Amino acid sequence: MHHVVIVGAGPVGLVTANLLSDAGVAVTLVEASADLPRDLRASTFHPPTLDMLERFGVVGSMIEQGLICPTWQFRDRTEGVIATFELARLSPDTGHPYRLQCEQWRLGEMLFARLKEKSSATIRLGTKAVDARQTAGGVELDVVRTADGGSETLTGTFLVGADGIGSVVRKAIGAEFDGITIPELFLTLSTTYDFREAMPDIANISYLSDPREWYVLIRTARVWRALFPVDAALDDKDVTSPERSERLLQGAVPRSQAYEVTHRTAYRVHERVASTYVKGRMMIAGDAAHVNNPLGGMGLNGGIHDAFNVASKLIEVANGAPLDALERYSRQRRKVALDVVQQTALRNRSILNTREPEARRAYYDDLRRTVDDPAKHRDYVMRTSMIQSLRDVEQVP
Repeated sequence: MHHVVIVGAGPVGLVTANLLSDAGVAVTLVEASADLPRDLRASTFHPPTLDMLERFGVVGSMIEQGLICPTWQFRDRTEGVIATFELARLSPDTGHPYRLQCEQWRLGEMLFARLKEKSSATIRLGTKAVDARQTAGGVELDVVRTADGGSETLTGTFLVGADGIGSVVRKAIGAEFDGITIPELFLTLSTTYDFREAMPDIANISYLSDPREWYVLIRTARVWRALFPVDAALDDKDVTSPERSERLLQGAVPRSQAYEVTHRTAYRVHERVASTYVKGRMMIAGDAAHVNNPLGGMGLNGGIHDAFNVASKLIEVANGAPLDALERYSRQRRKVALDVVQQTALRNRSILNTREPEARRAYYDDLRRTVDDPAKHRDYVMRTSMIQSLRDVEQVP
């Protein structure tokens, strides 16, 4: 009987575990944290991701706890709206023609509760993966229990690493993780202030370009989240200080009252893609396989798409397909990471960050032409919503 060990209980690991368990494949899910992670960074779910998640019966609850966003904008801090993109144009292609703003940990809790009901699933919280290797007919994962420091070795038929940028499984595979580290930190601030008071025409998801300091505003069901680039040379405490938060928010929208900030976090941003996602019986997915800046919500969604792809290949192998069927997962999802996820995130940052006036004007003119042309508008949202990439990937042998 096949048994898949999965490292990491974020959305990617939980989706993989649920898909395999639903198909009758035994899984052991290993997570270093004693509790389910509550990462506040990612909150955007694209239309095809919601379509995929419907099979778990969680989308209705996500919508109840989240915020439907039928449009998103590129804006200039001085000029205002440059282009508003309408996701209703995707209605023929998805059951969810909108982005959903819902903190990723909410999905995680729903999937975790679902997995706990599965007799074919074993969940090991407070268990840190430290090394992995392949044997003649399976895999071994060395772990340490965080509660008592005890160590043990878990065995299985396959190993999936959904264990983030510092992935133990990626290192065990021997994959390179080439790319760049963006030369600024990203500071995310959650505030109760409603930016619609100052910008009545603002969309729930808005990218505000400026040659001096760009920023992003994303509305959730409870707060607005503002993302700013910050000098990476600053001390961590200075980056997240209340004084800096207030200064940045007042710079974005000046007001007589101080901002109420309910959460702040700063993090380094990388653009990296692993040289391979598969070696024999070991695979990686999500941030273990590819990381990028968050502009466009590509990371979380791309990771969930990885999970559906790798789980489907593992189920094929469990049902008799040859082991090398797993290699197609690597070819397909690496192509998406390189051609779609990374390029879209980099282009979004370039539009926001460009200081040269002629280049900025060219970007703006191109966006306006795109949004004004029905065919171009639809093609653009097909790409940025990741529907097109899922279609294209099926052509990869």
